Amino acid sequence: MTGLSEARDDAERAALIEAGRLLFARPCTFFHAAQKPEQLPPPGLPEVAFCGRSNVGKSSLINAVTGQKALARVSQTPGRTRQLNFFNLAERLVVVDLPGYGYAKASKDLQRDWQGMMFDYLRGRPNLVRVMLLLDARIETKTADRAAMELLNDAAVAFQIVLTKADEVGPVKMATRFAEAQALAREHTAGHPLVLVTSSRTGQGIDELRAEVAALAA
Repeated sequence: MTGLSEARDDAERAALIEAGRLLFARPCTFFHAAQKPEQLPPPGLPEVAFCGRSNVGKSSLINAVTGQKALARVSQTPGRTRQLNFFNLAERLVVVDLPGYGYAKASKDLQRDWQGMMFDYLRGRPNLVRVMLLLDARIETKTADRAAMELLNDAAVAFQIVLTKADEVGPVKMATRFAEAQALAREHTAGHPLVLVTSSRTGQGIDELRAEVAALAA
């Protein structure tokens, strides 16, 4: 199934949105966690990973997309979770919650460990079909975000930029941030052309994100 960026008309777009709604209305359950490459589960169903800075709102967005309030734990201390968490979505797709990066108080050793672990996962995962790269709509793109894009590009893993916390940004600033995100995607061979704008609090963009993920399911 094609994604929203390939939809030819409103009817096809509506069908994609409905497919996303139906998929995420089904059970999504945690089944595995890994802190080292050797702990990863065997490749199987298509995997879509969610990645972003430690305070980007990743857990809240995963909970909003899956319609489950506590599927991904929202930590009060950004950067605390240092493992990959795997969730089975209706035996059609695996959602992977990657540990956050760029936490200011993280040691350099911990930051290097994150990069090494991520590259091992990204380059050695044949069933990883896309990474949803979350960027905070309220602030400028950080050096750590650009480094993550380069890591994904070097690993030849397709990534799609998802702007979060859109409800906290005015229309003028959002237009600027959206244009910046589009330019960043175009700069990378692995970047997906469609940038999504979301808010886990208001539900903005959640249907579109579900549709994009559903298009990648088995």
